Amino acid sequence: PEAVETSLLEPQEMPLSILHEDAELIVLDKSAGLVVHPGAGVRDGTLANGLLAHLGQSLRVVGAEGRPGIVHRLDKDTSGLMVVAASEAAHAALVRAMEAREVRREYEAVCVGVMTAGGTVDAAVGRHPVDRLRMAVRDTGKPARTHYRVMNRYRGHTRVLCRLETGRTHQIRVHMAHIRYPLVGDALYGGRLAIPRGATSGLAETLRRFRRQALHARRLALVHPATGEEVAWEAPLPADFAGLIAALEADRAAEDGEHD
Repeated sequence: PEAVETSLLEPQEMPLSILHEDAELIVLDKSAGLVVHPGAGVRDGTLANGLLAHLGQSLRVVGAEGRPGIVHRLDKDTSGLMVVAASEAAHAALVRAMEAREVRREYEAVCVGVMTAGGTVDAAVGRHPVDRLRMAVRDTGKPARTHYRVMNRYRGHTRVLCRLETGRTHQIRVHMAHIRYPLVGDALYGGRLAIPRGATSGLAETLRRFRRQALHARRLALVHPATGEEVAWEAPLPADFAGLIAALEADRAAEDGEHD
């Protein structure tokens, strides 16, 4: 999406879950439903508006027009950790670190289907040739690599830990769908709602209510641009995601009971 002129970006007070803040950077836990910066069809109410209100005019000069301090983004309905630069020097350093793949990002996801093992998806990602809202695995796309490992298996789902080696738009969502394990709740890449045969009513209801992709950026590690120290943060699962895991665990316990 096109960036909006920073001069048009209005500071807007909003609650921000800030885990760390210093003169160089801010680390925050983004809530699901919050758009990172203005773009196509979204003029305000974004994280960028909230950051301007929080940091004041100084942030206007950091980074690209309309994206003050922002060096990477999370999809609107993905929750979890983001780092934002608070100075030009930090912005340049963090952009370089991202390009050099020195910023380590771990995500937790719930996929439809039962995986036998973890692995790596190494498949270029580019804009879908027909549907411009979507990305797709394409030979002409940019190189993209996602490592994933199984955390828990359930009746019809798998809880996975994903580590990004590259940071393409929608990368985890596209890669997991590509290997036929789309994310729960992902309307763009996941297809129709799938409720496993024999699922408890509690799990069935939770899956029906879960209306976003089950993806949470849970860990972020980087070298601090000012101190040179290795620093890391973790963000707990938000309530909706924790509720999904609880329903899956309860269903697995019920399934185990059936087999006793």
